[in-house]
Amino acid sequence: MEEPVGRRRMPDPVRRSAVRAVIIIALTIIQVNIAVLGALAAAWIAAPMTLSAVVSTIIATWAVLDVWVTRQVHVQRHGVISEPSSVARAPRGQRAQARPGRPADPQSPGSPSPPRLRGA
Repeated sequence: MEEPVGRRRMPDPVRRSAVRAVIIIALTIIQVNIAVLGALAAAWIAAPMTLSAVVSTIIATWAVLDVWVTRQVHVQRHGVISEPSSVARAPRGQRAQARPGRPADPQSPGSPSPPRLRGA
């Protein structure tokens, strides 16, 4: 049995992009450390690591932006559910079931016919 947690679980697409961003950021930090230590030791690895650290920094920035955009897209597509009252729209199937007295299909046998125009 699962125990309740303080925070809700992130949606899968957002979590995937967040994990990807954390891995890229960790590798970038490692590259920056190698570049700094290589420069302090005057080793040949300092120049290539500095260049790759700059490129990795750009990629890491892109990855963080990807997390933000993925989260925004998920919120727009699936709505925000807040407690205790929600302003998010229910999915179409649930909205149709929630309206009692209104048939889902306007052409169903029990539905009233539209008003007819005179002279037509």
